[in-house]
Amino acid sequence: METRLLGKTGMSVSILGFGGAEIGYNAVDKNSVTQMLNEALDAGLNLIDTAECYSNGSQSSEELIGHAVSHRRSEYFLFTKCGHASGLSTPDWHPETITNSIERSLKRLRTDYIDLLQLHSCDLDVLKQGDVIETVQRACQAGKVRFVGYSGDNEEAQYAVLCGAFQTLQCSLNLFDQSPLEKTIPLAHENNIGVIIKRPLGNVVWTYTTTPPNSYHTEYWERSRVLNYQSIFPDANQMLSTALKFPLSQPGVHTAIVGTTNPNRWKENAKILETGLITPSEIDIIRNIWNQKSTTNWVALR
Repeated sequence: METRLLGKTGMSVSILGFGGAEIGYNAVDKNSVTQMLNEALDAGLNLIDTAECYSNGSQSSEELIGHAVSHRRSEYFLFTKCGHASGLSTPDWHPETITNSIERSLKRLRTDYIDLLQLHSCDLDVLKQGDVIETVQRACQAGKVRFVGYSGDNEEAQYAVLCGAFQTLQCSLNLFDQSPLEKTIPLAHENNIGVIIKRPLGNVVWTYTTTPPNSYHTEYWERSRVLNYQSIFPDANQMLSTALKFPLSQPGVHTAIVGTTNPNRWKENAKILETGLITPSEIDIIRNIWNQKSTTNWVALR
């Protein structure tokens, strides 16, 4: 699989990474996760991204990943996130909480270092306050973390890119969430910040004929009905291929992380990328539709 140098980190990462949210939030058994991740490593994956808060209460994504592939630690770059120790809906940016979170992540992931620790949707006021940034920088100095990144969008992402404290930015980008192409990704590219794309498939919302049962998908689904990319790419396989390739075809983007509970899905997506990225003319079609039909309140979603 193609790799790209992740900005100033020097890490050469596979363009398709594995996102750990789904295995943490859903009841995926250890054997399935072990099979899925080991087969992905065999197929060329070298980036695994997760977060402490990806948990259903009985098991966490970090624990599942540690159990599945810690014995192959030298074969992949390990990214995790902090800031929501009690769950994504309850942020806690106290420095002591962050320090304890890092220690828990190391234990759960069965490793003595994290390649990239990301502040997970940290508010602008907290970023500007500075003590959280100082806390994660101390973890770097102690050798527990190699690099520090910011995961988020909009004003917070712009500040993170420009403040000089972060080596990477993880942000949304997909057919239904293109504002980062104007607001943050070019800025990151100019500053040699590694760019990791989350939600690259936009939760495949075009496959729903009615409002998705998961409210997390609803905004993208509503946008998809307005944009109607299916009329341009009516074949289901072409639509999936275009959606996956679109973010990775943008200048300044280094990798995209896709989460799944299906043991075969990562390999299927990797096979799609083997055929190459989309053409400039296809990008123009997609961007023109976005520019014509999107509204000013369509900001990037967390």
